[in-house]
This record gives sequence, structure tokens and C-alpha cells, in this order.
Amino acid sequence: MSNVLSIILQRLALGLLTLLIVSIVIFVAVNMLPGDFAELILGQGATPEAVKSIREDLGLDQPLVSRYFGWLGGMLTGDLGTSFAQLNFQTNMGGGAGKTVAQQIAPRFANTMFLATVTAAIAVPVAVTLGILAALYRNTIFDRAANIFTLSSISSPEFFMAYVLILFFAVLNPILPSLSNIYDGMAFSDRLNKSLLPALTLTLVVTAHMMRMTRAAIINLLASPYIEMARLKGMSPMRVIVKHALPNALAPIINVVALNLAYLITGVVVVEVVFVYPGIGQLFVDSVKIRDIPIVQACCLIFAAAYILLNLTADVMSILSNPRLRHPK
Repeated sequence: MSNVLSIILQRLALGLLTLLIVSIVIFVAVNMLPGDFAELILGQGATPEAVKSIREDLGLDQPLVSRYFGWLGGMLTGDLGTSFAQLNFQTNMGGGAGKTVAQQIAPRFANTMFLATVTAAIAVPVAVTLGILAALYRNTIFDRAANIFTLSSISSPEFFMAYVLILFFAVLNPILPSLSNIYDGMAFSDRLNKSLLPALTLTLVVTAHMMRMTRAAIINLLASPYIEMARLKGMSPMRVIVKHALPNALAPIINVVALNLAYLITGVVVVEVVFVYPGIGQLFVDSVKIRDIPIVQACCLIFAAAYILLNLTADVMSILSNPRLRHPK
């Protein structure tokens, strides 16, 4: 048990170090974006004095290093800063300080997590089931059809799959809404109905990877001696796969599931924009357009943290599911 705990602590320390390095890359990259927020807000008639005044108010005139450490210190204390766009809007309207970044991101992140949860609830069981069946009936028509379907799904970009589903399920057959305009206080059934089409789009994208990995992992184990022994005992092929092959194939399956779950959080930008889904991806795109630096930095850091955390979870679960990884000696 102590060996497992030390491995988990090592993975956690490595994850924190990776997140620190990523935060530096994010901060430098975001601040290198072309354009200036002050000039964008003031428009073409902006005077140098007005631009300088806004930059001083927002702290954009400070050195890059001091701004980074100030931002990092705020992140460690839970202060994500204040949105530039909201601050400017509130100031023009005569209000006080604008909305904080956390206030803007929290409901959007909750919407993205809802979409990711719905997608995972559909994709993971379907992918694992298809992978088991493809391994059980390998080299049959079913296996070839499943491989053709998954290869087509992997090869198609998300926006193309989204528009195809909109055409069939919202235009030709108006079963589901084409726009996912959800809001706070919406009933769960209505929220699920409006989120189903983007969830199906993401399902088609991530199911292919998980299904193919499940199939490959199980087929790789079917030639093992203990599988041959189980067959000689007269066990049915399905029971051999489910009871003997699948538990030993969990490590690669868990890894690919975790990577695809990370994609559901970090890679939903295109799908959210197509369906106008009010998630963190849509907020990220809107913030890039108006150069709202605090929002862009916070979204990027959340994406990176989610990816690192899910990879760490995949490593830990793979170690716990495989005795050979728990005891490398």
C-alpha cells in the first residue's frame, strides 16, 4: 500500500510541476496575442492618453514578470481576477467593480460538465460494448462494419459531424433542437433535450477511440495461456472475454477512456460554438475575440488542469487495476 501511495504522490508532484510550466506558457502566449484591449474598447477615435489611462487602470503597463507572479498568486488563493469586458461595461454604466472571472466561468463550466457527463454516460457503455462484441466476432461482417464506422467517425471533423446531425435530426426530421440555448433554472428534461444533439456529436467522436482500444486490448489477450485454459474448460466465448480477458485489459481501456473524458472538457470548443452552447468553450472563443485576457488565461488554465488531472487519474487507476504495475520488482 505504501508503494502505491508513493507512486500516487510522485504522479501528483509531477502533475503540479507540469501545471506550473503550462501556466507560464499560457500567460506568455496570451499576452503575445495581437491587438490591445484598451484600443479595442475605445475604438478608432481613441487618444493615446485615454489608452494609457485604461492600461494603467487594468495593470497592463506593468512588466510581464510582475504581472505573471501577481496572476499566479491570485490563482493560488482562488482569485481569478476581474473580467476586462465586464469591468468596462460596469464602468460605462456607472456601476462599481465588474464581474469576477470566477463568477463568469462558474455557470459556464457547470454547463460544460453537464454536457461532458451526458456524453460520457452514452459513449463509455456503447464504446466498451462495441469493443467487446468486435473482439468476440472479429473478422466478421459486424467487426468490419464497426471498424469502417469508427474510422469514418475519427476521420470526420467535429463541425462536419455536428452539421450532419443538425441536418438529419433538426431540419429534415425536427426531433431535436439545433440550438442549445440552456439557462439557469431550466428543468432537467428540457436541459437534457437541448443538450442531446451536441452530446451525440461528441459521442460519435470519442466512441471510436474507446471502441478500437477496447477491441485491440481484448484481442491482444485472447492468445494468452489462461484464456486457452478457460476455453478448454468449456466456457462460452462471451464469458471468457468478460470474466478473464476484460479485467486484464482494463489498464489501456482506462487510459483511453480518461483521455477521451479530458477531450470532452478541453475539446468541446468547436461543438459549443456550432450549437451556441453556453459552455466554457463558447466563453473562451468570445473572450479571445474581445481580448479579455483574464478570462482567456483562466479558461486555458482550467483546460490544462482538467487534462492533467484526468491523466493523473488514469495513471492511478491503471496502477490499481494491474498488480504488475503496483509491484514493478
